[in-house]
Amino acid sequence: MPQRRAITGRSQEPRQRFAEELRTLRRTSGISLRQLGERLGWDWSLFGKMEKGETLGSPEVVQALETHYKMPGLLLALWELAAGDHTQFREQYRRYMALEAEAVSLWHFAVSVLPGLLQTPGYAREVLTAGGLRGKELDQQVEARMGRRELLQGEDVPPFRTILSEAVLRTPLRDAGEWRGQLDYLAEMAERPNVTVQVLLQCAGVHGLMSADMWYLLLPEGRTVAYTENGYKGELIEEAGPVVRLQKTYDAVRDLALHPAESRKFILQMLEEVTCDQST
Repeated sequence: MPQRRAITGRSQEPRQRFAEELRTLRRTSGISLRQLGERLGWDWSLFGKMEKGETLGSPEVVQALETHYKMPGLLLALWELAAGDHTQFREQYRRYMALEAEAVSLWHFAVSVLPGLLQTPGYAREVLTAGGLRGKELDQQVEARMGRRELLQGEDVPPFRTILSEAVLRTPLRDAGEWRGQLDYLAEMAERPNVTVQVLLQCAGVHGLMSADMWYLLLPEGRTVAYTENGYKGELIEEAGPVVRLQKTYDAVRDLALHPAESRKFILQMLEEVTCDQST
């Protein structure tokens, strides 16, 4: 079956096409990004990021653009196609990784799995295998994950804080020896001056970060971005409003977690339980 010929020459990738249409509409209207922001009441930089494909914006923003350009339904339809395109998540993750490498401070919350920055090779391999990876691809991903750990090693490294749901430490590896090694490594990392580990006990109750892992990166220019991920997808969040709300939620969860010293004792207790189980 012959391939469909591109009529307009514009991108066939939903996210990129959405960005292209936004650029075309604004330029055709003859206004600048700053003027667009003033007319619609949003920070003009948001529209710039949308036109670059760095963010999709919210449905409310898209509806405001539709009203402004007098194109009801079209932009929202393109936005829905872009939002539903799963290839965007790989692009967002690559962008997140680039931002992580330049971050001056990192905060994290874990629902069920340790963050890659604190994983041992054995832990990473079992988690990635459970996710369906095999063979050469599995080896490559384990190696890449171990390479990320260098971010917390050496001199002048960024401070890193992680809050671990108790479920993370109550979900052992099948190999007790590998699990013991992981807990030992975690306790060791928790002693480093640039690493803060806190445990959120289940008895803390319902909180605002129960559905997905969260990352917050403070960038050199002073702005913070967030990245949320579950087992199926991830989303990079750069808009100031949503990021501020997520930061406030993170602060509230941090207040519920154990103090770092108490958290390390909890980790050592888990390690002792594994050791005792093996000796009986």
